[in-house]
Amino acid sequence: MTFDTSKISTGKMPMKWFRSLVVGSLAFTAGCATGPQQKPSAMPETQAPSAPVASATPSKPAPTEANATDTFAQAIQAYEAGDLDTARQGFEKVLAKSPQSLNSQFNLGVIAERQGRVDDARTAYEKVLLLEPAHTPSVVNLANVYRAQERGDDAIALFEKALKAPGRAHDAALLNGLSATYRHLGKLDESEATARKVLERNKDHPGAYKNLAYVAYAREKYRQAELLVGTARKHAEKDPALYNLLGMVYLKLDERPRALAQFQKAVALDEKYAPGYLNLGALALSYRDYAGAEKAFARALELEPDSTEAHLSLAWALDGQKGRDSKKGIAAGEAFEKVLAKRAELPEAVCGAGWAFASDRAGWERAVAFLDRCKTLESTTEQERQMITAKVTGLQNMLKAPPPEAATAGAEGEKKDEATGGAGSMLNQLPQDANAPQDAAPTEGAPTEEGAESAEGASSEPAEGTPAAPAGNVPAEAAQPSGEGTGAPAPAPVPAPQGAAAPTQQGTAPAPTK
Repeated sequence: MTFDTSKISTGKMPMKWFRSLVVGSLAFTAGCATGPQQKPSAMPETQAPSAPVASATPSKPAPTEANATDTFAQAIQAYEAGDLDTARQGFEKVLAKSPQSLNSQFNLGVIAERQGRVDDARTAYEKVLLLEPAHTPSVVNLANVYRAQERGDDAIALFEKALKAPGRAHDAALLNGLSATYRHLGKLDESEATARKVLERNKDHPGAYKNLAYVAYAREKYRQAELLVGTARKHAEKDPALYNLLGMVYLKLDERPRALAQFQKAVALDEKYAPGYLNLGALALSYRDYAGAEKAFARALELEPDSTEAHLSLAWALDGQKGRDSKKGIAAGEAFEKVLAKRAELPEAVCGAGWAFASDRAGWERAVAFLDRCKTLESTTEQERQMITAKVTGLQNMLKAPPPEAATAGAEGEKKDEATGGAGSMLNQLPQDANAPQDAAPTEGAPTEEGAESAEGASSEPAEGTPAAPAGNVPAEAAQPSGEGTGAPAPAPVPAPQGAAAPTQQGTAPAPTK
């Protein structure tokens, strides 16, 4: 993710177990305002944390201050370049010189979240809050960590404590985060009631309307969600999360071309917006455009290399191409293995790896091992066990036989691309302009009281049952879009978790990044 330095101081898969696969994986990456902060503070603090530096530094700074400033700037540059380890080391050096640097400590938490070191991220945010209990960005991000760890009550308590701090009772970011947490826990009425407090002070707050749209979406009031997104866009027309949500709404309304255009708009606004790529990949899978899905998921992994959900989605995209290229099956099996490195007993990955490796002789031995594991899983039915037994027996017999002679090349290049029906990626065929008249969300008219005040900071939820399930090797849920975001996609992405607040020059007031 990027950050704004102008604002800051701181063969077949018949198994039923595949059907839970991408639901969880893509939901995590949605673009919401309470996901992990992706925009570190871009100005080092050499003052006490209670008075963060706003912008200017002394005309003749002390050598240690200048050194800390330079080191901080270099760390920011490393972060922007995607070199997270160098950025981490830079912020650690700043802390060694200025132990009370809130921004450096906060940024270490951001980097830890991006690298999947959740415990380290939690520790970093907690250290900030020991120095400044009402540091809003740290409250928002730490609450997101708690939610990801199924500690919703702790997240609520964190927000409530921060809101009791002097002058923070109406802090929009805190209220939005609390509203999102309520919704994450399924408490939609509390979520909406909390969001209303934001609009009481600021009737045009785009984050509040965005979260209202998420609440309406959760209540399956899709036209109302569409209207609320349009209202939010009046005040935040370049927020990619709004277009991502609108795409999800259109999928629910079975308007796929419009959905595609919105997802494309999201990544056009922010080329590092992972939830948009996850949703583009999910939509491509629904059209059996496996090559297009592979491209989208690969891009999501470039942005979130530790995302288990993105690896799982990429595995399905590769698996869909193994019929025309057995080496894709090997690649799919290896992608499943990466998932298993973090979730060792995930049935979808265990069984998926077995069937994927079975597509090429180079993977047969691994296929037998994984299929044997798959056979022992409680989720595997008796019918599925019989199929596995037959497949394993066939693979073992073929392994005993000498390899066949290489097939003669020829007509292979004349075949149509089975992954896309011979017509190229559907991502290139459908409308590209999310601002086209047919794809524009309504932006006129005030939302009804019933769904008018949700808060930014919505949590990530799976968007269940959107595109039709593709035929063949991909489970029905593999085509589902990511919700608000990473998080994980979700996944994300999560979700992706996308879009937490970045400090302003004062290092306190948050601004949504997604």
